[in-house]
Amino acid sequence: MKKIICTMLFIVMSVTMNSCSADTAEGTENSSSTEKVVMNYTYNDSELETMQAINDYRVSIGLNALQKINHISSKCEEHNNYMIANDVVDHSDFVARSENIMKLLGATNVGENVAYNYKTADAALQSWLASPGHKKNIEGNYTHFGISVKIDPRTGNKYYTNIFARI
Repeated sequence: MKKIICTMLFIVMSVTMNSCSADTAEGTENSSSTEKVVMNYTYNDSELETMQAINDYRVSIGLNALQKINHISSKCEEHNNYMIANDVVDHSDFVARSENIMKLLGATNVGENVAYNYKTADAALQSWLASPGHKKNIEGNYTHFGISVKIDPRTGNKYYTNIFARI
């Protein structure tokens, strides 16, 4: 049923050329892994603006500003690359991303927002805030986050993936 709803939402979003989605996961496991924590990530202006807008909003409502983690941003970038390559906007493999963050960084709670084709950081943020699921993630009991904003070279459309974590 969820897959049908997601498919229908994607069609509607494609028609309007704007979309976004939210997801969350919780865990308590902190086991070792052969994967390595990504230490380096180069942020583009859109990513920095979006992180600043999210933190400005959080602080304005009395919440803590979130600290960026390069590893989380690299997981966001992987998902944006997947969405661009497959011409989709979804949360495919969110469980794997969240488990990776839980295992490698010790996160106990992970949430994810995705969006598509918003021209500015503020437009993406306002869209997320207008949606209860996205707003819940933005206002969630998180301590860290990461983001990727990538432009599809074929279409010029922006893909946003924003992952939140409590560490």
